[in-house]
Amino acid sequence: MSARTLHTLVTDIAQSLETSGIRKVVLVNAHGGNYVLSNIVQEANVIEPRMSLFPQSGEWNRARERAGLVSNAHGDMHAGEIETSILLYAEPSFVGPAYETADHDGGDRRFLLSKGMKAYTETGVIGFPSYATPEKGRSVIESLIADFGAHLQVLLGGDASIDR
Repeated sequence: MSARTLHTLVTDIAQSLETSGIRKVVLVNAHGGNYVLSNIVQEANVIEPRMSLFPQSGEWNRARERAGLVSNAHGDMHAGEIETSILLYAEPSFVGPAYETADHDGGDRRFLLSKGMKAYTETGVIGFPSYATPEKGRSVIESLIADFGAHLQVLLGGDASIDR
């Protein structure tokens, strides 16, 4: 869907929830390309903290470190070590046997937004799925779960440490 549609959908749902008395919302985003969600959250929080976006880059970076991932976030952008590890842990039937030989370095992708994924990969993989393990996936999920509470704490008026 378009960014405009996503913005309209999320803000409409947030307004409907508010009408029902729910004033605090955490958006859980599993797709890195949903840039518009950051704008929605900023707009919602002009007067007071009412919305949070999770996970953000800090949580993803901590999860990568805690899980002992070999690749970095830039090199492992799509269908790589982190995403394949999560699927091997959570739903291994979604991972085909070819993942072990599907590594692809997309190189310098400075024009990704202009040219799209097809300019950098024929298969959709930009990363290193061969490094993936279910154990890494479990560690990534556990790390994200551990970091989630800080978002709730901030929304409820508390202070959450940035250095978790």
